[in-house]
Amino acid sequence: MIIKEVNGKSPQIPETCFIAENATVLGDVVMGNDCSIWYNAVVRGDVHFIKMGNKVNVQDGAVIHATYKTSPTTIGNNVSIGHNAIVHGCTIHDNVLIGMGSIVMDDCIVERNSIIAAGAVVAKNTIIKSGSIYAGVPAKRIKEVSPELTRGEIERIANNYVMYSSWFKD
Repeated sequence: MIIKEVNGKSPQIPETCFIAENATVLGDVVMGNDCSIWYNAVVRGDVHFIKMGNKVNVQDGAVIHATYKTSPTTIGNNVSIGHNAIVHGCTIHDNVLIGMGSIVMDDCIVERNSIIAAGAVVAKNTIIKSGSIYAGVPAKRIKEVSPELTRGEIERIANNYVMYSSWFKD
């Protein structure tokens, strides 16, 4: 794993977190408890801060970044960021699923209990209202998140990744 200080700022990673051997976390990154950064994922807090709540999983190949001096990245609790997704200079509230290969651009706000579908591209400044599913390029609202989806996908995946990371800890 690469954990590196940049411009005098070092990542703050609680002991309850899992960082894969080839993941990269650098700069002004503050992680909550029970987070996991998976294989080939990059969390790059070099140009602005990145703050994560508890139980955030950044899956294989995902990139979390920000925009210099203008757009930090803030991620709430119980957030799953799917394989090869890009989360850039935006705000993700609690209980959100960012699907595989999706892109969430600068100054977007993804409100709680929402799902960004796999492959979606959420354009700059988009506000995803709480309880919505967005899909497509550019991403558009396609329906509401049902209680079954909240439990069966958003909560299940966040909890599973805490379990999965326990398999890799000494």
